[in-house]
Amino acid sequence: MHALLVEDDDRMAHALGTALAQRGHTVRRVGRALDALRHVREAEFVLLDLGLPDLDGLELLRRLRTVCDAPLIVVTARCEERDIVQGLRAGADDYVVKPFRMAELIARIDTVRRRTGISHGGTDTGRTGDTTSPVRVGDVEIDLGGRTVAVAGEEVRLTRREFDVLAFLAARPDQVHSREEILDRIWGDAFLAASRSLDVHVAGIRAKTGRSGLVRTVRGFGYQLGSSPTPEKRDGGR
Repeated sequence: MHALLVEDDDRMAHALGTALAQRGHTVRRVGRALDALRHVREAEFVLLDLGLPDLDGLELLRRLRTVCDAPLIVVTARCEERDIVQGLRAGADDYVVKPFRMAELIARIDTVRRRTGISHGGTDTGRTGDTTSPVRVGDVEIDLGGRTVAVAGEEVRLTRREFDVLAFLAARPDQVHSREEILDRIWGDAFLAASRSLDVHVAGIRAKTGRSGLVRTVRGFGYQLGSSPTPEKRDGGR
């Protein structure tokens, strides 16, 4: 794997670069946002610090996502909930707060690579074996094979992780899935149930599609694909 390490702290960059190299990966380290944008297209994986000297890391993340869909983990000292939520909404596959244990970060990298590799490889991410027929719910069409979502005929751009969550629910629309199950299948770690990662991505699905009922919350348990993603059309009947 060729990793792009965006980190302006020399000691941290050396530690991360060494850990990745020991696992057989090649690493390009850059310390500025401009260089990250220049080299991101060649990267198969990105580690991104948010505290950069020339551009706010969250803004860089948004720009990277317009040109690159490689797996990306934010590695930063920013620990406020607002920053974590913004990072996940901007397209990060995971968010790790400094200081961290190197073994944990490496495990998260392996998990993200495995999950995103499965998604692009066409094997099991919670889908059924038949991906030829899109799943339709109201005016929403979810193409599991093509990894696209359209609402009223207009394509809606979801992040990779948002689509993975929606596809997992759409593959088994009649089932209610626990938070732990979704986190285990999509993130590879059921112990992330205490985090807001899943909730943030569900909120992103609802906001981007404009269909708050597309993902139904089962209070205290988990989520299910909604049966009426356009509830506003039903208000007159209540």
